[in-house]
Amino acid sequence: MDLQYFRVMEFIELTIDDSAVIVPLAHKLRPAADPAQLKEYLAEMFGFPTFYCFGLRQEGKLIAVSFGWITVRFYSGKQLEVDNVIVDPDLRSQGVGKRFFSFIEQWAVQQGSISRKFHRNGRNAKKIC
Repeated sequence: MDLQYFRVMEFIELTIDDSAVIVPLAHKLRPAADPAQLKEYLAEMFGFPTFYCFGLRQEGKLIAVSFGWITVRFYSGKQLEVDNVIVDPDLRSQGVGKRFFSFIEQWAVQQGSISRKFHRNGRNAKKIC
């Protein structure tokens, strides 16, 4: 196992001010997309009051990013819907995505979200985590 895994990882809630570091990593999910367009989408998403952006830093570098919305459903109550978990390609398949998602789950519980829902495109599961 790569020693990268054992380095300290810091879970953070990102803001629109972090766009310059979010977009390059998020661009890995849609490499054909125009980064300027992704930045516009991100700005629009941050405009929703129930939108959250999470990050995982290691030695000051953003190594993972994820997006989520808190919603309330008849069938589950308050929940966090996680849309994407994107991990730096050099750190994939080393447990980083799994650890990141556990941080997100802990955050959701602290916010009072009882259930968590993860939207995943099966074709990209290995690619992004």
